[in-house]
Amino acid sequence: MSDIEQNKEQKIVQSNETMMQYFEWYLPNDGLWWKRCAAKAENLHELGVTAVWLPPAYKGTSQDDVGYAVYDMYDLGEFDQKGTVRTKYGTKEEYVEAIRAFHEAGIRVFADIVLNHRMGGDETEEVMAVTDSSQDRNQQVGGARKVTAWSKFTFPGRAGKYSDFVWDHRHFTGTDWVENMAESGLIYRFAGKKWARETDPENGNYDYLMGMNVDMNNPEVVKETKKWLRWYIEETGIDGLRLDAVKHISFPFYKELLKELRARTGEPFPAVGEYWSGDIGRLLHYLDCVDNEMSLFDVALHYNFYNASTSGNGYDMRGIFANTLISERPEHAVTFVDNHDTQYGQSLQSFVQDWFKPIAYALILLRREGVPCVFYSDYYGNPVQNRPMVPNLGKLMKLRSTYAYGEQVDYFDHPNVIGWVRRGDIAHAGSGMAVVLSNGDGGVKRMEMGPAFIGQTFYDALGNCPEQVLIDEEGFGEFRTEGGNLSVWVRKSAFEDLVINE
Repeated sequence: MSDIEQNKEQKIVQSNETMMQYFEWYLPNDGLWWKRCAAKAENLHELGVTAVWLPPAYKGTSQDDVGYAVYDMYDLGEFDQKGTVRTKYGTKEEYVEAIRAFHEAGIRVFADIVLNHRMGGDETEEVMAVTDSSQDRNQQVGGARKVTAWSKFTFPGRAGKYSDFVWDHRHFTGTDWVENMAESGLIYRFAGKKWARETDPENGNYDYLMGMNVDMNNPEVVKETKKWLRWYIEETGIDGLRLDAVKHISFPFYKELLKELRARTGEPFPAVGEYWSGDIGRLLHYLDCVDNEMSLFDVALHYNFYNASTSGNGYDMRGIFANTLISERPEHAVTFVDNHDTQYGQSLQSFVQDWFKPIAYALILLRREGVPCVFYSDYYGNPVQNRPMVPNLGKLMKLRSTYAYGEQVDYFDHPNVIGWVRRGDIAHAGSGMAVVLSNGDGGVKRMEMGPAFIGQTFYDALGNCPEQVLIDEEGFGEFRTEGGNLSVWVRKSAFEDLVINE
C-alpha cells in the first residue's frame, strides 16, 4: 500500500462539512505556498475544516501565473518550462507533500481543474479561420482567411515524460488573437469547427472564453483528457475536483467524465463546478443536464449577499435565500461569501462589504443546508489590498463543527431582524444554538429552543451582547442582537469551551 493510500485510510470522519478555498489572487510569488499549506493543515482541522480547495497546480504561461493561464497540465512544478521549474506555489514534490499533510490532518483535498483553454503555445501554425462577433458568437462577421495562431504545444522541457501528446490546431476550436491580424473584438473560429451547442447562452454561445479554446468534441482531446485526469489522481492523491468555468464546456462532457471516473475508481469522488451565473434557472438547468453528478457554487446566493451588503437596511432579509441553490437544491449547493474572482480588481468583482460579512458567514456556516466554503482572505485578511480579517470568523467555523446540529427552526418574520434555532442532537454534547442577526436596528427574537433546554442559561458566543438569556418553562428564550450585527447564543458550557479554546 502506498503512502497516499495509507494516509487516505487515516482520514478523520467528521460531520458538518466545511470547505476552505485555501488561496487568493494576490499571494506572493515566492514558491513557498505548498509549504505554508502543509504547515497549517492541523490548525485548519482544529477549526473544523474538512476539505480544502487548492489553486491550480500545473504550469502556466509564467511563474507569476495564479493558475488559470494553463500551459502544461502534466508539469506540476517539475520541468524547466516558461522560464521556471517551480510554479508560483512551489514544486511538484512540495505539492504532493502538502496533500499528504492535509490527509494526515483528516482533510480532503479538492484540486482546481481548468480544461477549457490553453495558453503560451510553443509554435505557430497557419490555419484557415472565419471570424465571429465576440458579442454574439453565432454571428459570423468575416469569411475564411489564413491566420497565424500559437496553436502547437510540444512541451519541449518535459520531452514526452508522462505523455507524448502534442496539441495542434486540430485540437482547438478557435482563439481571440493571432499573429498576423490587428483586429479587436473578434474571435477566430478555425475552419470546419463549430462552437459546442450546449453551453451557456450568454454572448449567443459562451463556448469560447479565452486563449486557445479546447475542442471537447475531438475524440483525441477527450481521450487525452481522461488519461491526464487518471494520471493526476494517481500521482497526487487528490480527493475531489473543483471544475473551473463549466458553463463554457459542452454540458454533457462532465456528466460522462465523472460517471466514467467513478465507475473506474469505485470511489464517489466529489466534484463542485463553477457555473458563474446569478440566474438560478441556469444553475438548475445545468445540474439537470449533468444528471446532478456534481455540486455547484451558489453564485445566486453570493449576489444576494453582495446586494444586501450594498443596500443597508433597505434589503429585506426575509428573502436572503430567495432564488438560490441553497433553497432550491441544497444537496448540490456549495455556499460561499466571496472568492478570488470577486476580489477587488478581478474580472467578477462583487466583493461583499465588510460590515455584512460576519452576517453572511453565519448564514452559510450555522445552518443545516449546503456545504459552506470559507475564503482564505476572509479568514486571514489580505495585506496587499489592506483588507481585514472577518471578525469572529474562526469562532463561527468552530461553532459550526461543534454545536450547529439538530432540528432547525426559522424565524424569518421581520425585514431586518431574522433568526433561527438549532436544537442540538445527542451525538454532539452541548450542541444547539440560537442565532439572531440584523441589517438595520438591533432587535429581539422570542424563539423556541424546546423542552430539553428549559432552565438553561445562554450566552452570546461572539460577545456582542453581554447579558444572559434564561430559557423559560415553555422552552422559549428572548434572544437579542445589536444593529448591523449578529449574536450566536449557546448554553454556558459551550460558551466557556469557546473562550478556553479561542
